[in-house]
Parts: sequence; C-alpha cells; structure tokens
Amino acid sequence: MLEFGNAPAETTPNDLIKDTTEAEFLADVVEMSQTIPVIVDFWAPWCGPCKTLGPALESAVTAAKGAVKMVKVNVDENQGIAGQLQIQSIPTVYAFWKGQPADGFQGAITPAEITAFVKKIAELGDGAPEEEGAGLDEAVEAAEAMLTEGAAVDAAQTFAAILGEDPNHAGALGGLARAHLALGEVAQADGILSTAPDEIFNAPELESVRAQIALAKQAQNVGPVAELTATVEANPDDHQARLNLATALHAEGDVEGAISALLDSIRRDMEWNEGAAKAQLFTVFNAMKPQDPIVLKGRRKLSSILFA
Repeated sequence: MLEFGNAPAETTPNDLIKDTTEAEFLADVVEMSQTIPVIVDFWAPWCGPCKTLGPALESAVTAAKGAVKMVKVNVDENQGIAGQLQIQSIPTVYAFWKGQPADGFQGAITPAEITAFVKKIAELGDGAPEEEGAGLDEAVEAAEAMLTEGAAVDAAQTFAAILGEDPNHAGALGGLARAHLALGEVAQADGILSTAPDEIFNAPELESVRAQIALAKQAQNVGPVAELTATVEANPDDHQARLNLATALHAEGDVEGAISALLDSIRRDMEWNEGAAKAQLFTVFNAMKPQDPIVLKGRRKLSSILFA
C-alpha cells in the first residue's frame, strides 16, 4: 500500500497539468483517475531526455482538451513515490485509470508516438476529442456490426467504401484490416496497415490491429494447446512453453486463459527474457478495447504483481 508524506504541491497555470508531491499524489493521481485518466511523468532536472519528453507530453495533453490530465513528479524531490512505484530509470511515464496503472513506457519516444499514447489513454475515459470525418462514423458502426455477425466480406466492402470517402479514417482502415484477419488473410491485413497515411499511421485503432496481427503471426508457429499444457505442467518454470501456451490459447479464443498464463509467468520471473511475458501481455491488452472487462481485470492483476 502506498504511503505519502506531507509536503504541499505546486500547480502549473494550466489546470490540466500540474506538479505533485508525496502529500498530494493520492488526490492528484489515484483519486483523480477515478473520473478522468491521469498521465504521470516521472522526471528530474538533470535528465536530458526528460526536457524533451515533458513539454511534448504537455502539448499533447493540452491538445486533448480535457480528455486526460497530466501530473509531473520530480523523482529527486519525491523519492518515496519513485521507490514505491519501482521507478528504475527516467523518463518513465505511467497512465492511471480508476486508481490503477493502466499503461506506460520508459525512455524518450517520438512525437507521433506521444500523440498516439495520449489519445489512447484519453479513450479509457471515453473522452477522446472529436475527429474530422465523424459523419462517417455511423457507416463504420454498421460495418463493425457486420463483422461481429460474421459477414467479414460485406464488412470489408463497407470499410473500403468509407476509405474511398476519407482515406484518413483510422477506424475504417483498422476495420478493413480486421475484416481480412477474420477471413484468415493475415498477410493482406498486414499489407493494408503498411499503406496507412502518415497522419494516422500511429492511430490507436491501427495499433490495436497491429497487435492482433502480431498475435496471429505468432500463433502460426506454436504447437497444440494440449501438448503445450502438458509441457508446462511437467516443468512450471519453462517460461517459453508458457508463453507459447498463452499464444495458442489466444488463437483459440481463450483470451482469459492466455492472460492467466502470462500473469503466472510474470509472477514466477518477470525479468525472464527481458520481460517477454509482460511485453506479450501488453500486446494482448493492446489488441482489445481498453475498457473491455477482461482487459481491466487483467491490468488489475498485473498491477497487484508489479506494485505489491
């Protein structure tokens, strides 16, 4: 359980972005994230990459127009928070939603990746700013319904027609790729995403499909579930077999089973193969909608392991 000190916090003029301290972290992050996603930037004055990442994050948060907030933590002045959250290097960024870490990254990333990250986190609270081309959203919803009902060919045709009206509609491009995935056409789906315009190349809708494609490719190279289960049961510390089992379970539609297998691996040795199980778990999360109950449950369990 986190415990915090008693120093006062200072706020920036922008009410979407503020500095915090150990005294205010609970209110500024844990409590605030119950109603709006909060991005936390762990930085220090001597950190060169922090000086670039911080302002870029602030700009993206401001552009989100209230869909997400940002809190900055100077790790030199707030070592208790940094220690309790196991911040081992900076810059480190965590996004909190409903009081729990929901996503994050370490090190500097590109401006496009920052924009995509902030948009993805804003969508946790259903607060992403309205985009141009929203008039086509009704057609996208209709195509999504076709895809859900198993009419992948009809869905693909509808998504393609929408792209004819707006080539930069990320939802339609992602939907077209998912329709090909549903038809078992993994290479075609991958090829569609490779043609994405620069303006939407890193859009969350496409990142989600990229994760689905990555999982589909991996599933082509793993053995049967029964065989992998037997291997894991015979040697519980065979992390590669457990990773392969998770991939096979996911391919068969057992997403909860896949997540459970990956969590078991993380519990046993989260550093195995440079954190491969955790990376795979985030791939599974990214392939799904952020507010899917299975994702939220999995993230809570991951948080209990990482922040115990």
